[in-house]
Amino acid sequence: METRGLSPERGRLWIIPSSIAHSAMNLPAAPQATGPLVLVVEDEPGIATILSAYLQRDGLRAQQAHDGLEALRLFRQLKPDMVLLDIHLPGMDGLDLLRAIREDGNTPVIMVTALADDVDKLLGLRLGADDYVVKPFSPPEVVARVRAVLRRTQAQPAAPARGTQRIRVGRIEIDQEAHAAFAHGEDGRPVALPLTLTEYRLLACLAAQPRRCFSRSHLIDHCLPESDALDRVIDSHLSKLRRKLQQAGQGDLIETVRGIGYRLWPGDGAPV
Repeated sequence: METRGLSPERGRLWIIPSSIAHSAMNLPAAPQATGPLVLVVEDEPGIATILSAYLQRDGLRAQQAHDGLEALRLFRQLKPDMVLLDIHLPGMDGLDLLRAIREDGNTPVIMVTALADDVDKLLGLRLGADDYVVKPFSPPEVVARVRAVLRRTQAQPAAPARGTQRIRVGRIEIDQEAHAAFAHGEDGRPVALPLTLTEYRLLACLAAQPRRCFSRSHLIDHCLPESDALDRVIDSHLSKLRRKLQQAGQGDLIETVRGIGYRLWPGDGAPV
């Protein structure tokens, strides 16, 4: 027996292998989940139910939404810890919903898509999803991705070594003890930068060795250690970090080194 889902917008038939559908239906009853809440936004009820069952079995709470407008209402009402978001939705598509989520804050989002080309589109739009899953997928793999992103976004920073609590590059100052970054204006007054955990980690890594070029794989290993995200995902995070630095009047401090990676390059005459 196979579970089938047909999305008119995609015009494609997706088949969930019988082994996965059967195992989901026969999972032992999970205890009352008390873990983080995951909003599962998927227009195919069979897929949403299977994902929810696996998440709940892993100790996570799950709430389903089957169209974009319902998902936005539940997102604002329930304030979930994570959103598992299909791109192709009726009513309001996943890209518009992701934009609305990002306007409200930095809730982690894993995008689910039936087309590998959608990942390139997402990265090109710089919308800032935390990870991407392409159908067909293994539900246990999705649960592992959810756990990895939750660990990364909810992790508490380790205490810095004595004497390394602050990093100053140009007019950027990083307080590692407070886990905060500041931009100093022309008048010398510091303004806190509204960075996500991943953006803070990237900035701290680059600023610790200014002018050194870091590869994408190095940045993923050191700044997204629990993730198996694509190398290109780091481009999206760095694009958002670069934009926030520019909005704070710091110019284009992050330089792309074609074919290699990224480095933080303070302007001439800036203290390092």
